[in-house]
Amino acid sequence: MTLGKSYAVGLNAFSATVVEVQANVGQGLPGVTVGGNVDGGIRESRERIRAAVTNSGHKVPDQKITIMLFPADLPKSGSRFDLAMALAIIAAGGEVDEAKLASTAFIGELALDGRIRPVRGVLPSVIEARRAGYPRVVVPRANAAEAVLISDIEVGSAQSLSEVLAWLADDRILDTAIDAAPPESALVPDLADVVGQSEARYALEIAAAGAHHLLMTGPPGIGKTMLARRLPGILPSLGTEESLEVTAIHSIAGTLPTKNPLITEPPFIAPHHSTSITALLGGGTGMAAPGAVSRAHRGVLFLDECAEMGAKVLDSLRQPIEEGEVRVARRDGEANYPSRFQLVLAANPCACAPAHDVDCICSAISRRRYLGKLSGPLMDRVDIRIRMEPPGNTALMTDLGESSAAVRTRVVEARSAAARRWAEFGWLTNGEVPGSILRQQFRLPPGVLRPVELFLRDGRVTARGADRALRLAWTLTDLKGAEQPTEDDVAQALLFRDRGGYR
Repeated sequence: MTLGKSYAVGLNAFSATVVEVQANVGQGLPGVTVGGNVDGGIRESRERIRAAVTNSGHKVPDQKITIMLFPADLPKSGSRFDLAMALAIIAAGGEVDEAKLASTAFIGELALDGRIRPVRGVLPSVIEARRAGYPRVVVPRANAAEAVLISDIEVGSAQSLSEVLAWLADDRILDTAIDAAPPESALVPDLADVVGQSEARYALEIAAAGAHHLLMTGPPGIGKTMLARRLPGILPSLGTEESLEVTAIHSIAGTLPTKNPLITEPPFIAPHHSTSITALLGGGTGMAAPGAVSRAHRGVLFLDECAEMGAKVLDSLRQPIEEGEVRVARRDGEANYPSRFQLVLAANPCACAPAHDVDCICSAISRRRYLGKLSGPLMDRVDIRIRMEPPGNTALMTDLGESSAAVRTRVVEARSAAARRWAEFGWLTNGEVPGSILRQQFRLPPGVLRPVELFLRDGRVTARGADRALRLAWTLTDLKGAEQPTEDDVAQALLFRDRGGYR
């Protein structure tokens, strides 16, 4: 036999595709040629594969070997095809079971000594193999804990090419037992640590209940960062589908732990204020990798000292916030990643940022310029704006805040009410609901909408802002356990958007 076939799974951003690997051994000068719209990393795998096959006790034919990866028009990158390519070469010599090769997807990078090294993106690859109808998949041993998260597909893990060849020859069984360590719960600081700031705490609770975006301004050391870092502690755990989706993104990004890789709690991503647009949205050569907005999917994206960030960097968040998806065009195509995150912004009121506002030496123009990086279109997408003031001395020494567990109970109940209301549409939180639905199918009585009409007439809110205020009003209703927002709820929602002193 001169033609061998095997199957792998290619990964392009968040989408995976089964790739057929063909190896042909024919007449010509000895050498290995790889084609099929592959990058330099795959082309240089020729020497890795030759050494791995040789060190595994097999011989690479001293003939012309042509390897093609199909579909040929699909860009392919990375070392994840090494194992499948090596097996296709060996299969061309008729040394392996073709039936097993045809019904198995192989994922893994080969070392020179034949070891199978871990790769990124195993979880979405296994999901695609199952969707394509493959009954089994073989992955590196280090990626086994990630692969077994997917049911209805047989997962085999191997540490070397020799183990896979022995399995193909029915001489051994690939191990799927995982030495799982007990899951470690993330240590999230408790909300009880925050002294005073009752209004800001209430705003944080509302933001958590409806997945609303939040801006906190105030002098340094007042508790803005403390509050933001305690937000994950009052958010509900992720559902099964949400967990797999978030885990798949972090698998592609290469940020999953080796053991217990399933992410069950909302992620908290806090990039430095010097971060670039590429780091925030995603990028890199070839196909774009996930950025901070995607790694914060179904969780929190916290931008501390946001007024120190570039205006273009901040404005790049507008499209992901609005659509819940980020699209990044690169050389090998457009990468689409989900980015349904909750944005939390924190900023000082001015550049000098004294502890007491009366000590500020900034002019009115410089104060406006400092927070002017937060453009109108971006701020129009922020539902809650809070100006924080220093707590009194008595509160600082004696006050004891409510614990995260108590607040989380109310947040979970409010989110459950919202999920039941939007179940037929597939939305999980009030923050995801389109304004057209709130204005048509869930339209409130004219008397309840009176504050919105007044704000629109005075130009104090845009049409988008009116829709976001209605979402916030529904969240206030869910926190009270009521059935429908009242005029007071709508007015309070508008006031949360109208205050904050960010300009």
